Parts: sequence; structure tokens; C-alpha cells
Amino acid sequence: MYLVTGATGNVGGAVVRALVDAGAEVRGLSRDPGRAGPDLPPGATAVAGDLNRPETLAGPLEGVRAAFLLPGYADMPGAMAEVKRAGVDRVVLLSGSAVLATDTGNAISRYMIESETAVRDSGVPWTILRPVGFMSNTLQWASLLGAGDVVRAPFAGVRVANIDPYDIGAVAAAALLSGGHEGRAYSLSGPASLLPADRVEILAKVLGRDLRFEAQPDDAARAEMSAAMPAEYVAAFFSFYADGTLDESQVLPTVEEIVGRPPRTFEQWATAHAGAFR
Repeated sequence: MYLVTGATGNVGGAVVRALVDAGAEVRGLSRDPGRAGPDLPPGATAVAGDLNRPETLAGPLEGVRAAFLLPGYADMPGAMAEVKRAGVDRVVLLSGSAVLATDTGNAISRYMIESETAVRDSGVPWTILRPVGFMSNTLQWASLLGAGDVVRAPFAGVRVANIDPYDIGAVAAAALLSGGHEGRAYSLSGPASLLPADRVEILAKVLGRDLRFEAQPDDAARAEMSAAMPAEYVAAFFSFYADGTLDESQVLPTVEEIVGRPPRTFEQWATAHAGAFR
């Protein structure tokens, strides 16, 4: 039995599918299992629990061999104490490349560092995954493409070797299902370092549309982001991508080394999700 947090999200959902495809039994942890259950594949069961309330975890953790955890919960040390008490063999934590940023005082780096520290200090064997930006973040452009053929996006000069959550799920499942990954922190990337304009060009090819990229000025980007997220997160993103404290451009061999195949390309991701942009 395997426990997956965030089981209906981009990465957690990929972990669930990879585990189920491998024949494993999976519990998807949710604050509202009634809503999450229909989104889980056969072979996965939604269970009620909340990492911010460690007292809710005893039942979901019963008989669990390994657990996949998301970062950023307020009481990660308490949650990890419950994981250890349940006798879980290993955990895989989704972290991010932000822990490697030179500005480690920003909010995103801080919550990832705190989560990693809680897992490392728990006494439970661990594996940490540090992917770069997700290809699925491109879904933010869906509403723009519903209104026209122009994509306006910030940080136009920043290259990112974006990764498909499918590949993060495959690596996580490998670390959950087999030994040999304990005590390792894996940095993960996709197969190509792309500018936002490169992604628009590939998306245009997949959709058969004449799309155009326009760089969004920093002031406009800051205002738009401030309407959607806390100010400390806006400051963190500008630190990473405007000030250059985070480099996610490097193409890494880790996915292929662990799962035995190259990571999926952005064109493969776009083809699989083309319906979201139509």
C-alpha cells in the first residue's frame, strides 16, 4: 500500500497513475475524499486526512509501505512524526530547484527548505525530488488562447528546461517502489532548455494556429501576479527570474538514468494537452 498526497494534482496524479500501472495499491490523501475519489484511477482509493493536522493521519498511514509527500505544510515535523510512528519504510518528498537558489530567504525557497529539513530530520528513509518548472504551467495560457492568438508572458529572456509532471511521477514511483534511492536528492529537468517564445512556437505547431509571443513588461507582470498570489511569492518569482537568483536552464540526465528512457519533450506534452487550449 502506498500513500500519495496531492493525488489529483499535476504531479500527485502522475505518481498515482505510475504506481497503479505498476500494480500497486494506492491511497490518495485528501481533505475531501468525496470530491477527490472520482478523479482517481481504478486501483486508487481516496482517504481523508490533512498533513496540517497530523492527528488525522493515523488511519490513512495504516499498513502503508511508502508515501509521496508535497512540501509547504505548516506542521511537516508533526506529519513526519506520524509517518515514522506508522512504520512507513520510506518517503519521497516533492521539493523544487528553489532550494538551490542564491536568495534562500525568499518565501518559496524557505518553505521547500523547511519541508526538506523536516523529512531529513524525521528518521524515516527519504528521497527528495527537485524538479525545475513544470510544462503544465503552460496551461496558464489557455485563457489567453481562448481569446486570441497572442501569448503575453513575463520573464521573456529566461530559459527553463521545463519538465512534464508525467516524468516526475515516473521518478517518484521508482523511488517509492524500490530501494537504492534513500538519502538521495534528485534534480530533475526536461530534455530541452526553452524560452517562453520557444514554447509558444511549439504550441502553435501542435494546435495548427498562427500564435505570437509578446514579452510582458515587469510592471504589468507584477500587477497581474499580485492579483493572484501573496506578495511574498511575487517577490520570490521576481528574485528567481528577474534578478537571476535561480537557474533552471540546465538539461539534466536524471530522469533517463532512473527510469531508463528520455524525459518527454514539450511537443509531446502539448500534444497530450492540446484540448485544453482549444
